[in-house]
Amino acid sequence: MSKEKKEKEEKPKLHVDDDWKAQAQAEKTRHAQDAGEKVPERGPLPPANFTLLVISLATQARMCLGDIENPEDGQKQVDVELAKHNIDLLGMLEEKTKGNLSVQEKKLLDSVLYELRMRYVQLA
Repeated sequence: MSKEKKEKEEKPKLHVDDDWKAQAQAEKTRHAQDAGEKVPERGPLPPANFTLLVISLATQARMCLGDIENPEDGQKQVDVELAKHNIDLLGMLEEKTKGNLSVQEKKLLDSVLYELRMRYVQLA
């Protein structure tokens, strides 16, 4: 038996389940319904990109700064330490992506960081 043929036989075949996300969501929905919880309908998620990541981290920081209500309980809460952590994550992202962003992405990140840092200074 040739070496190549032997290697092919020894390698386990991988089965990739592309539908795992849909299955997991369906199971989560079933469990919530079984527990009597109301499951909100959600449309398709937007594609993952740099802008969405920045906005997501900025939104979390704004919630921690008390600017936005927590969607789970409708309350505004202040957690300055967690806000600083999210701002620091954006700062790290700025450092790690230097020279690799489009003009629009850089402007977005710069403006978001400036606004969040100024708001943090007001509270701290």
